[in-house]
Amino acid sequence: MTAGSWLLAAMSIIAGGGFAALLAGRRSSLASGVAVATVVVGSLLGLGVSGSALLGGGSFAARLPWAVPAGSLALAVDPLSAFFLVPIFVLAPLCAVYGFAYLKGEGAKRSLGPQWFFFNGLVASMALVVTAANGVLFLAAWEIMSLASFFLVAFDHYRPEVRRAAWIYLLACHLGGASLFALFLLAGERCGSLDFAAFGPLAGLTPGPAFLLFVLALLGFGTKAGLFPLHVWLPDAHPAAPSHVSALMSGVMVKTGIYGILRILTFLPAPPSWWGLLLAALGMVGALFGIAMAMVQTDLKRCLAYSTVENVGIIFLGLGLGIFGLGEGLPGVAVLGFAGGLFHLWNHALFKGLMFLGAGSLVHATGTRELSRMGGLLKRMPVTGTLLIGGSLAIAALPPLNGLVSEWLIYQGLLQAGLAPSGYAALAPLLMTALLGVTGALAVVVFTRLIGIALLGESRSPAAAAAHESSLAMTVPMQLLLAACLGLGLLPQAAARLLVGPLAILAPGAALPVVGLIEPLARIGRWGCLLLLACAVPAAILWWLGKLRPTARAGTWACGFAFPSPRMSYTAVAFAELAQNRILPAVLRPQLDRVSPRGLFPTPARMHQTSRDPLLRSWFQPFFTYLGDRAVRLRWLQQGRLPVYLLYIFLTCAVLMVWSMLAERGWGGGG
Repeated sequence: MTAGSWLLAAMSIIAGGGFAALLAGRRSSLASGVAVATVVVGSLLGLGVSGSALLGGGSFAARLPWAVPAGSLALAVDPLSAFFLVPIFVLAPLCAVYGFAYLKGEGAKRSLGPQWFFFNGLVASMALVVTAANGVLFLAAWEIMSLASFFLVAFDHYRPEVRRAAWIYLLACHLGGASLFALFLLAGERCGSLDFAAFGPLAGLTPGPAFLLFVLALLGFGTKAGLFPLHVWLPDAHPAAPSHVSALMSGVMVKTGIYGILRILTFLPAPPSWWGLLLAALGMVGALFGIAMAMVQTDLKRCLAYSTVENVGIIFLGLGLGIFGLGEGLPGVAVLGFAGGLFHLWNHALFKGLMFLGAGSLVHATGTRELSRMGGLLKRMPVTGTLLIGGSLAIAALPPLNGLVSEWLIYQGLLQAGLAPSGYAALAPLLMTALLGVTGALAVVVFTRLIGIALLGESRSPAAAAAHESSLAMTVPMQLLLAACLGLGLLPQAAARLLVGPLAILAPGAALPVVGLIEPLARIGRWGCLLLLACAVPAAILWWLGKLRPTARAGTWACGFAFPSPRMSYTAVAFAELAQNRILPAVLRPQLDRVSPRGLFPTPARMHQTSRDPLLRSWFQPFFTYLGDRAVRLRWLQQGRLPVYLLYIFLTCAVLMVWSMLAERGWGGGG
């Protein structure tokens, strides 16, 4: 069998497992077992194929007969698509194993077959998206991916907020999909075929049409990626979905949008530098916006969702820097930008997958996503708590974990871009360097708050006091993800060498100084680990000696309070109060619902804080509502009668036949 056949077999195994889970009906244990087993087997097979393509730097293709007009079942894997396949096949089996234990209690209440059907369909369709070599096949896989993830988001559809989140996500997906349809129609009309191999004429486009295709790609793919300001579906959809689905969507599904933009750029003419500045500016604003909104969230998963907006912004900052370097004739800047963006893409898949799985364990144990109803969970869930601390260090770009490496490369590229030109051209990269530093500082605040409120102190609710550690099926995937974060932090050179193939496609002819630049970081990471071990060993000995001798326990003095309670400690709102009131602009600050005490005999006072996305509230929500109201007027077309639907089909076929005849005679746009 060829490599393409093995990849097709991997996707078929995963998709077949989803159908088998659906056929299992209400036998939820059987459905879960079959689905998880096929995801694991198919992912291992696909990882071997994609890993060999990435290591070897080659490419391969597969084509099967497909009786679809203008379509072909054509797959192609080159180092760029293989680079995106690796995180899909790494994270998917870990999320599946985690989900098996996470949903175990739900299996007694309802059938899990549909959930696993859509989960396996999501994994298979993501792999198909990044390997499709035909526009029709790509759009079909894109729609399957969007619909499968929609049904996964709507898993708890009996809750109104989940239905609302799923509705916003579906509408955003289809608005983005409309841009992609226009993109491929224009490309196919120009090239005479929708096969990617025939897209060569796009490289000869004039600046106007080329920019139009770039904008369509940015709208269509940027919506799925969560690029600011098209991110509005993401903060609601990720908290609504089950945690293993949130990890998969945030870790790898949003990356398919990034892949789409990069793939389209490989077909277009050499982009001018201002395209790169536009992409970098959107990424930088998105990073600042995402981390600022994460700082004021009281919902644990919503906080992580906005952190995804931040990290997607950092990835686009790096990729925009790479495009800027190509346009300005700065190959070193281009390589550093692309390398930093791609490296951060892998890093984010690992540590955000870890954080969402860890958040799911906390939610599973306490029954709440509210940070202020947790507390003291490190004592009751030491494994999960330790893993979350490790993931927070990685996501805050602290050594010796992997987040620092990719951001270091982007910093280096920004500094080189700022020092290379003279005059005002240097201002934008240097300003972005400072803003990226501000983003990093806010990330430290966000995850210090998350860890401190959720894991430390006393329990703030009876459910948190009764929490227990998660099962091995839930903690082992998190341990593997943290080990991968540590491995990339300590040995970044190995991952940097895997960037050679994708960089050769994105920045052809440029040198590769990446390995040498990150060697100092590797040394810092190794020395940091030795220092941690040097501190950990004496601490462990002292702890063991302390356990051997009896100790008296007594309450501490609490400023005159005989019985201090968790209500006297900082809440998630109080922790961020100084930062949100002194740093954030008024438009990003939460809305307060306050009732103050009044009179000689005051009624009970209350204060509640809600933080809604200002873009969704002010712009997109009214727009979505307007579209929904207009669409309702077309419901008269849904007659519910078979003869009427047959008439629709007949009229459509007649119009297409007439249009085809006119096009052949040169009267239409096709001749």
